Amino acid sequence: MTDDRNALYYPFHLCSKETLTLLLEYFHVIHFRDYMALQLTPFFGTTAFQDRMGDEYPEAVPAGRLIQGHNTSGPLDIEIEAAVDRDLTDPVWRTLFHRIFTDQRRFQRGLFNPSHGMMIGNTVVPGPAALLCLMDRARATHPYTVQAVRRLSGCRQTVEAGYEFEYGLALIKTAASGIWTRRLAHQHHLAVVTDSPGHQALLRRSCDRDGMNLADYLLFNGAVRTGRQVHVLDETGGSGL
Repeated sequence: MTDDRNALYYPFHLCSKETLTLLLEYFHVIHFRDYMALQLTPFFGTTAFQDRMGDEYPEAVPAGRLIQGHNTSGPLDIEIEAAVDRDLTDPVWRTLFHRIFTDQRRFQRGLFNPSHGMMIGNTVVPGPAALLCLMDRARATHPYTVQAVRRLSGCRQTVEAGYEFEYGLALIKTAASGIWTRRLAHQHHLAVVTDSPGHQALLRRSCDRDGMNLADYLLFNGAVRTGRQVHVLDETGGSGL
């Protein structure tokens, strides 16, 4: 049975002080994962960061209000890889992902840093130009699986192959984060909460598709709402569902 007084923050391993303050007003205990560093192949993975919420707010840890250290790093196990593929091959999830990626700057920043040049294939491309190319609407319907992205990780010599890989990796990171959210919530009987409207909409789609009942909450405009009250898809409060 889920205890709605205890919640897992997602999809990131850190949040702002303002967000944490509001969450601790609403929930008794907030759980945080460690940074998710994925090992896609024996030769390619994403880099881990060691910072935790308790580093910035140490008083909350011994008080029992903040629990951290949930591990989400390493290779994708069979169950998570299958769940990622369900998201990547779901046209509704993919359409949502591309719309959110195109419209929400915070969502973009969680995946790419356009303020610096990006290595696309063997070419350094200015960040804004690379981001614009990644937003090409044709990418929303391009077929992807985890195995396809693994293959791309070893053959990114051309710019186009580089873009195809970067978009596919962004899909995997987003899907895997949502699946880890579901797994941790189930294992520890937690509600889940986010201040990212796009991630809430994607998680809600995955849960609805897979028939999973999850107590999810969205912190938006200073208020915590239950996930079934609203699907917010843009950062100004608009909804497309």
